[in-house]
Amino acid sequence: MRERISKALAASPGLLLPLWAVTMAFTTYFCMYAFRKPFSAGSYEGLTAFGGMLELKTTFVIAQIIGYTLSKYAGIKVCAELKHSQRLFYLFAAVLFAEAALFGFAVLPTNLKIFAIFLNGLPLGMVWGFLVSYLEGRRTSEVLLAGMSCSYIIASGMVKDAGLWIMETYQVSEYWMPFITGLAFLPVFALSASLLNWTPPPNAEDIIERVQRTPMTGHQRIEFFRKFFVGLTLLLVVYFGLTAYRDFRDNYGVELFSELGYGEKPGIFTYSELYVSVGVLACLVPIAFIHNNRRALMAVFGMLLAGCVLIGGATALLQAGQISGVTWMILIGLGCYMAYVPYGSVLFDRVVAATRTAGTAVFAIYLTDAVGYTGSTFLQLYKDLMQSEATRLQFFIGYSYFMAIAGGILLFISYWDFANAAKKADAHAAQHSPLEPALETE
Repeated sequence: MRERISKALAASPGLLLPLWAVTMAFTTYFCMYAFRKPFSAGSYEGLTAFGGMLELKTTFVIAQIIGYTLSKYAGIKVCAELKHSQRLFYLFAAVLFAEAALFGFAVLPTNLKIFAIFLNGLPLGMVWGFLVSYLEGRRTSEVLLAGMSCSYIIASGMVKDAGLWIMETYQVSEYWMPFITGLAFLPVFALSASLLNWTPPPNAEDIIERVQRTPMTGHQRIEFFRKFFVGLTLLLVVYFGLTAYRDFRDNYGVELFSELGYGEKPGIFTYSELYVSVGVLACLVPIAFIHNNRRALMAVFGMLLAGCVLIGGATALLQAGQISGVTWMILIGLGCYMAYVPYGSVLFDRVVAATRTAGTAVFAIYLTDAVGYTGSTFLQLYKDLMQSEATRLQFFIGYSYFMAIAGGILLFISYWDFANAAKKADAHAAQHSPLEPALETE
């Protein structure tokens, strides 16, 4: 049955295949967030760890991020070398392991709960790579990846609202709530992941325009980094700070909204993130219609820079009293995700295509993700240990200005390095037949 459906999708006219792929990928990743984020809806108020040095919630957040970060480092190899036949098995294994860890979070004593939430994050960091491998290398990759990216923007808010609803409706404790939330989403995850696995691979036209995507050896991964050393290093530095920014807003959204005066407003997470997801999608989708890969790369970097400008501008407007707290959270969320989402979706897909580099975008995505979540861990510790007297809102406002200025400068320099590499690739391609660089594997 799987083969029949896959062949039918491959032969289908119009938008059926893209709609199938993006719907299943969106739903699968949305459901994954039900295993990762609900715990952060708990406040664990007044509880500390490590002799009072850290708040208990901060400890939980850091423990999960460390597990998630290690997963990203493992994903550099695992996702880059993953065979297509293994993807569904790895997806199920990752989520079931994470759910088992949430059961441990519910029943274990506090000191072991920290270890349980670490184990919860350990497999989940690779789920994104498994899903990207279904969508990259297609002429519609921007639309597909943009659609899937919206899943975690919306899901982060919705699963936290779901967790709060479960606690209030069924009088469930903060420790049991994550496990029950994950259990509720498990059947939908299983169905959508299974249907996604029926998606046919890129066709010949996709390969000609976007370059054939093949598993990368260790030697190829090293050569990729050497080839783009300057531009990629600067992107890593920006993503180090950007992931920390995104995670701080996400993990401490309850506290930030409370300081802004919206602590008791139901559905506030879902409300704010719906606007953000629509805005990000509106920015990403038009890039799919840019067939020239160099121009598309310019558009992607323009989106990254615009995101940094929006973060700084919105923060200045908040402090000047020109916008409300909710509007600020929406605008900085939009700016953050405008700069953040392309890293895990269209940026490296277009880098590979524009520079005609053999391999897969998943490797570069996981390299940046590994560095990014290291930054997230660092920021959590820095806030509690070095700026413990500042409220989370005060700290976040200052960090918003830093991210806007430093991020914008480094992204501008990075663009020129990749643009030069793409220009050289075009010059080389002009001396060969159209198919030669597209099918190059060495």
